[in-house]
Amino acid sequence: MSVRLQKFLAEAGIASRRASEQLIVQGQVHVNGRPVSALGTKIDPSEDKVTIDGKLVKPKRKLYLAIHKPPGYICSRNDPENRRSVGELLPKEWNNLYSVGRLDYWSEGLIFYTNDGDFSLKLTHPRFGVKKIYRVALKGNVDQQRLAPLTRGIMDDGEMLKAERVRILKGNNSRSMVEVTLRQGKNRELRRMFEVLGIEVEQLQRTQIGPVKLAELPKGKWRTLTATEIKSLLSPKV
Repeated sequence: MSVRLQKFLAEAGIASRRASEQLIVQGQVHVNGRPVSALGTKIDPSEDKVTIDGKLVKPKRKLYLAIHKPPGYICSRNDPENRRSVGELLPKEWNNLYSVGRLDYWSEGLIFYTNDGDFSLKLTHPRFGVKKIYRVALKGNVDQQRLAPLTRGIMDDGEMLKAERVRILKGNNSRSMVEVTLRQGKNRELRRMFEVLGIEVEQLQRTQIGPVKLAELPKGKWRTLTATEIKSLLSPKV
């Protein structure tokens, strides 16, 4: 699979994409022993040999992890309040990984970490509409009629929030458990919708992203995504 040379250099950790373009224009980059100065140049990382000042540039291994985020953790690695970060659950040598989207501080469940920017974009940009399923514990007994606005759409702070599907799993007078499917991926979308409806969220867990399920992954643990899962996540509609 061919990629633009500046993108290959950036993903290999040589420099930013813009700085990599400058290296190419200045003639510092060689492909298969020949200097390259054209920014439109494409290479096949599996076959072509790229060097800078005689040093071989090796493609950085791309990593894709599924993590069961516990409540009380942030997804960012840096926090002025010194709260615990999901990154602390990973090996120290993987400090270059970043979260694909977010789960807020008190929410838990499935989240991906990667160093592949294209993968992250595909799963987070609204135009791709990747399915995400949540299991939500609500205070009190709620019925389908009260939850109906979720699938019709709710305005909050000038923004339309909408669930694709809402299903009541069980409930009693003190607590209800519902399953909600989203595709928009807006900030705190699910909590905001329930706030507008005046329904208190007691627990929120993301159980699925696209075809990948949280399943039996223990809280605070991680696993690598399989090649089949990665391919499925990158399919046109998941």
